[in-house]
Amino acid sequence: MRPRARKLWAALSARQEALASVGCVTELVRLSVLDQSPVAEGSTGSQALRNTIDLARLTDRLGYHRYWVAEHHGGPSLAGPSPEVLIGPIASATERMRVGSGGVMLPHYSPLKVAQSFSVLAGLYPGRIDLGIGRAAGTDPMTTFALQRDRRQAAPDDFPQQLTELLAYFDDSFPDGHALSRYVGTLPGRPETPEPWLLGSSHQSAIWAGELGLPYAFADFINPSGAEIAALYRERFTDSRRLGAPRTAVAVWALCADTDEEAHRLAASSKMTFTLLRQGRLIPVPPPEKALRFLETLDRTAGVPRRRSIVGTPETVRAGIVDVAAQYGAEEAIVVTITYDHEARRRSYELIAEAFDLAAAPSAAAAA
Repeated sequence: MRPRARKLWAALSARQEALASVGCVTELVRLSVLDQSPVAEGSTGSQALRNTIDLARLTDRLGYHRYWVAEHHGGPSLAGPSPEVLIGPIASATERMRVGSGGVMLPHYSPLKVAQSFSVLAGLYPGRIDLGIGRAAGTDPMTTFALQRDRRQAAPDDFPQQLTELLAYFDDSFPDGHALSRYVGTLPGRPETPEPWLLGSSHQSAIWAGELGLPYAFADFINPSGAEIAALYRERFTDSRRLGAPRTAVAVWALCADTDEEAHRLAASSKMTFTLLRQGRLIPVPPPEKALRFLETLDRTAGVPRRRSIVGTPETVRAGIVDVAAQYGAEEAIVVTITYDHEARRRSYELIAEAFDLAAAPSAAAAA
């Protein structure tokens, strides 16, 4: 182990011993990836998708635990509207990592269709497929309308019923005599099934995840005030056939470079994209120099809705990720990074893996 990594591990171990004494964290943080397939200005969506495959191969070699792809519709900056389509190519291109959705936005779909699609994936890649489920639209109201099959009226808000039905296809938990139970045995990938997760950034998602006994992934990069929501999940958790104890992951926005200055320069691209998104202006990810010029024009007194980002050198980013995971009592941190340059994004994940010494972690060694 390199001296810098050894020093960081020692610091983390001391911190976690202190946290464990108050019941916060009992294990080292597991690292995973959330990829939103960013589209750089002047590039194309097809290149962004190829970059996703390339990054998956890299992070698989580096020792990351799982690789999730997001669902977004109708915008020029993110090229991933169909996690169920991307997961297969990613799983084929990798050897060890779990692969899944972060997540499938269930209100757009039939629960049976989602169950069938992920059953196919689970059958082809046994023990490696996750089904992260979300309630958000992942887009604007007009695109939500365009995604509807029946456009005569707004789709009903029946997410709890959809979620219960979806889980029942995998668990065979329909009530006796239920008309839909006939489809349980027809799922093509059986006996393999995906591992379901509930994604969220609100109190309601925590309650649902706890009551259904699901693992819960909280989007800190959307809502950085979620520590008490994660605690609510653990408080409401009920044992299920899927999970005997609560399991929490926290998704964090992080960008790592060799120097703080370079990391903050690269992060300007995402800051500009998010600032304009809040104004209803969707753009591809701009180059850092353009973004820095734009950010200089902002009224510093106006205030911008706060999103947490962990930006800096490996030591800074590692400490930030460990701190957020401790706040949430999370066993796992799922890292999302957006840059204009794909090589800079690759380098960020490399530096984070080195800072956490992923190559020497037990999960990576077991898979080698």
